[in-house]
Amino acid sequence: MAFGGNYLILFGLALSAFGAVSRSVTDQLTNSSAVLLRVDQSGNGDYKTIQEAIDAVPSNNKELVFILVKPGIYKEKVTVPADKPFITLSGRKASETFITWSESGGIFDSPTVSVLASDFVARHLTIQNTHGSSGKAVALRVSADRAAFYGCRILSYQDTLLDDTGRHYYQNCYIEGATDFICGNAASLFEKCHIHSLAEGTGAITAQRRESPSEDTGFTFLGCTITGTRTAMLGRPWGDYSRVVFALSYMSNVILPQGWEDWGDQSKQRYIFC
Repeated sequence: MAFGGNYLILFGLALSAFGAVSRSVTDQLTNSSAVLLRVDQSGNGDYKTIQEAIDAVPSNNKELVFILVKPGIYKEKVTVPADKPFITLSGRKASETFITWSESGGIFDSPTVSVLASDFVARHLTIQNTHGSSGKAVALRVSADRAAFYGCRILSYQDTLLDDTGRHYYQNCYIEGATDFICGNAASLFEKCHIHSLAEGTGAITAQRRESPSEDTGFTFLGCTITGTRTAMLGRPWGDYSRVVFALSYMSNVILPQGWEDWGDQSKQRYIFC
C-alpha cells in the first residue's frame, strides 16, 4: 500500500472532477429558467410520485428541470434514465424527505435510486434500502458523469452506495453501512461527509474497483468524519489497482490499527494505492 506523490495526483484528479461537476451544478442551481415540477403525495403538486415526475421529463432533455419533493416517505424505486440529463431532485430537509425501498440481490438490480443520466443533482434527501444485513442491498447507484449530492443521507447495510462510473461530488452527506458500503469505480470527491460503519467485526467502508493503471478513477475523502458502532477497516481492494485517499479527516477509534485489508490476496498490495 503506497503513499507519497501519487496522493497529489489523485487529489488533483478529485479536484478536477469536482470542478467539472461543480460548474454543471452551479449552472443548474442558478439558472432561473429551469422547469419546476412539484411532487406531493397529498395531491397538491404536479405529481404524487417521484418517478412520475421523472417520467414526465422528455427523452433527450436539454432543459434544466428542478423537481421539488415535498416532505414525506416515498416508497418507490426511482430511476433517472440515461436520456434525461439536467435534472435536480430536491427535498427541503433530508430528515423529512425519504425515498425508501427494501430489496436485495444484484448490485445493479437492488438500488432504491439509480442515476443513469449525466448532469444530475440531489439535495436534502434520505435515500435508503431497508432490506437489512442479509445480502447486497444498494440504496443509491450512480452510473453517470457529472453527478452531485448535497446534504443527503444514504442508508443501507451492504453496498449502500454503488459509486459506479463517472465523476461525482458528495458534500455534507451522511453515508451508513457495514460491508463495502461505498463501492465502485467512479472518480469521486467526498467533502465534509459523515461516514458511519455499522460493522460488528471487520467490515470494510470502501471497495474501490479500479482495474488498470490507465483509469483516472478513485475515491478521495476530504475533511470527513468517520465513526462506527464497533470496528471497521477503511477499505479493501475490489479491483487490482484500487485507489482511495482519506485526507484531513477525523477517524474515531472504530478504525482498526491496520487500516486496510487486501481481500485475502497479498499480490494486490503491489498495485493498490491507499
